[in-house]
Amino acid sequence: MEIRRVGSQPSATGPAEWFTGTVRIDPLFQAPEPARVAGASVPFEPSARTAWHTHPLGQTLIVTAGCGWAQREGGPVEEIRPGDVLWLSPGKKHWHGAAPTTAMTHIAIQERLDGQAVVWMEEVSDEQYRR
Repeated sequence: MEIRRVGSQPSATGPAEWFTGTVRIDPLFQAPEPARVAGASVPFEPSARTAWHTHPLGQTLIVTAGCGWAQREGGPVEEIRPGDVLWLSPGKKHWHGAAPTTAMTHIAIQERLDGQAVVWMEEVSDEQYRR
């Protein structure tokens, strides 16, 4: 058994090549091999969002605070709120982040395939975000 005490893992700023706006990544867990799962709490300031991306084995998001938006390529922008759980299918291009005037935090859980949990793509433009 391993217990990771709160504050034992440093937070990181979401890199500009993966995020628009102010985003923090607070690691929660990364299971050792042979397990592949990892999770983080990700707070987004208002209007902050991910770039378009995919996950080779999919992703689960659990919204814990605020109000946000998520979109799968070709689909509508969906509002997400605390208690909502999103399943993002493997290989499906999508983005997620905070609403324009409200911060949002979610827990992101995904698995690594051949060491990779996410494939980052282009930034979500302001026009795409406001649709």
